[in-house]
Amino acid sequence: MKPIYKPSGAAAEYGDYAVNIYTGCPHRCYYCFAPTVLRKDRETFHSVVEPRANIVEETRKQLEREQITGKTVHLCFTCDPYPMDYDSSTTREIIKLLKQYGNHVQILTKGDGSRDFDLLDGDDWYGITFTGASAEEEPYSLAPPFARNRLKRAHEMGIKTWISFEPVINPDTVLWAIEKTSLYVDRAKIGKLNYHPSSVDWKDFGRRAEELCQWLELDYYIKDSLRKEMEK
Repeated sequence: MKPIYKPSGAAAEYGDYAVNIYTGCPHRCYYCFAPTVLRKDRETFHSVVEPRANIVEETRKQLEREQITGKTVHLCFTCDPYPMDYDSSTTREIIKLLKQYGNHVQILTKGDGSRDFDLLDGDDWYGITFTGASAEEEPYSLAPPFARNRLKRAHEMGIKTWISFEPVINPDTVLWAIEKTSLYVDRAKIGKLNYHPSSVDWKDFGRRAEELCQWLELDYYIKDSLRKEMEK
């Protein structure tokens, strides 16, 4: 088992290294790609959420064996490092290990990672996912106002902050959020909804989002699939 790996495809746009800590995710986002990638039944993926077997010890062994250091490691792609209403102490142990070996973490969550802010510093990234979806569309995630509050707190502590605006569900709400959070967000990554029907004019949205980020002087990245729509 090698928990630390190099992402490929679209995931590579988020980081050079990653660790997936849990077997599933309880957030039940209808657009989630993870069950398909993992070849798991969707209901099982959303209901069986526990640390992967021996994940902490296997991470320790890999760090020692491969002398992985000085890297930024993304947490996580096929799960959430802070699954709502589940014990996330394993995430804390993974962060401790990665930092012990001189690495940095890039957290992306729809939960509440503030419990581990004491482990992070100015070389680490704390990020949230914001799609602009309604509470009915994403009922199992930390409410956006609370998520943004955690992001602001991390920024005030000197931790780098970012938002993944992907997949965009409501373009107008996302554009509003880009502007409202720009004072305490260090980077925005923006991507379209894939593999699901959508009436969004992606070319128009992408150009509006890019112009807004440039006007705000916000560091941003347009995901490849959205960039392709903008260039049509």
